[in-house]
Amino acid sequence: MRFKGKSAIVTGGGRDIGRACVMQLAAEGAQVAINYHSSNTGADSAVAQIEAAGGSAFAMQGDMTQVASVDALVDAAVKQFGQIDILVHVTGGLVARKPLPELTVEHWQKVMDLNATSLLHLVRAVLPHMGPGGSIVPIASQAARDGGGPGAIAYGAAKGAVLTMTRGMAKELGPNIRVNSVCPGMIDTDFHNTFTKDEVRVHVANATPLKREGTSEEVANLVSFLASDEAAFMTGGNLDINGGLLFS
Repeated sequence: MRFKGKSAIVTGGGRDIGRACVMQLAAEGAQVAINYHSSNTGADSAVAQIEAAGGSAFAMQGDMTQVASVDALVDAAVKQFGQIDILVHVTGGLVARKPLPELTVEHWQKVMDLNATSLLHLVRAVLPHMGPGGSIVPIASQAARDGGGPGAIAYGAAKGAVLTMTRGMAKELGPNIRVNSVCPGMIDTDFHNTFTKDEVRVHVANATPLKREGTSEEVANLVSFLASDEAAFMTGGNLDINGGLLFS
């Protein structure tokens, strides 16, 4: 098992990509602290499945844009696990599609805080408890590469900030800690159930060389690799997983 004896925090771990990351890391031996904002059913069922399989996990509600919630999560993980070896930051979202004439400063700030500032809060809180060999894997987006779809300027910009933060953190935190982000394209998740029309999803999927949407589990496989020692000479990378829709 790649993560036997290691511990991880996964934020946004109650559903879709986050939950798949939780289950993959736990299946490979990691103890996992699961943050969720509103997806308590998915987070609680993940804990139950992990414990039934002989693993160790706990779930904790919290708003990762708030320092107090971040500190509470990290403190609980350190108390239970001793140290943090892996941070997977899945927290984020589009919030709403806002064309430029409707894009208020308030919406811009909310999206930035949710996607980028939350990452800053978490990394700052985790660093005192992450030793040599640690790995940080933020989830960015293809929108950071191409600007996103209609009404996604704030979201694309926020995920672009995650790419730049990944590069900067890799420089500052090496050699002890590696940082690599993942940029998913069209993945079959509630994100697209909420914000993308069915006909658009079909069109985008058919435009990929693989002719389909991706799955949360496929993204989790990449995250698990990046968090592992198998990726020991990789840092500062922003890796695409989009079925070949966009080459970067």
